[in-house]
Amino acid sequence: MARGLNKVQIIGNLGADPEMRYTPSGSAVTNFRVAVSRRGRGQDGNPTEETEWFRVVAWDSSNYKLAEICNEFLRKGSKVYVEGRLQSRKYTDRDGVERTSVEIVANEMLMLDSRADAQGMGGGAHESEPAERSAPRAAAPAGGRQQQRPARQNDEYDDSDLDDVPF
Repeated sequence: MARGLNKVQIIGNLGADPEMRYTPSGSAVTNFRVAVSRRGRGQDGNPTEETEWFRVVAWDSSNYKLAEICNEFLRKGSKVYVEGRLQSRKYTDRDGVERTSVEIVANEMLMLDSRADAQGMGGGAHESEPAERSAPRAAAPAGGRQQQRPARQNDEYDDSDLDDVPF
């Protein structure tokens, strides 16, 4: 018998700065919205563009601080890859109407902006820090399955091969 699968992968841009809060038990959770645009041609042959908005929630776990990483390094306009699962929640709005909200519960986030782009948006390194110490380009996934790049002699990451990635 086959197992079920609930997996979502998106690449898009943040619509606003992330918002982090803490649960009563002290766990960090960060919420943000990602716009994913798709271009095509309409029936009349003219170019069209559709934008879909996704709510994303990132949680800290005991071995990986995804919520804190998202809050610290992502900013409005940041280009990100988010992987996770879809989750729906029912709630009652202010007018007493029951509504359903669908969100992506992230388990992996990769920052796709170049370091210069991230610094221009207010993310990345502080003015007093050298560029070598700017925000990490990728965050490792939850569950201990961390991606590591080969280290240089001085234990700094070598990201020279990342410019050859086709996306």
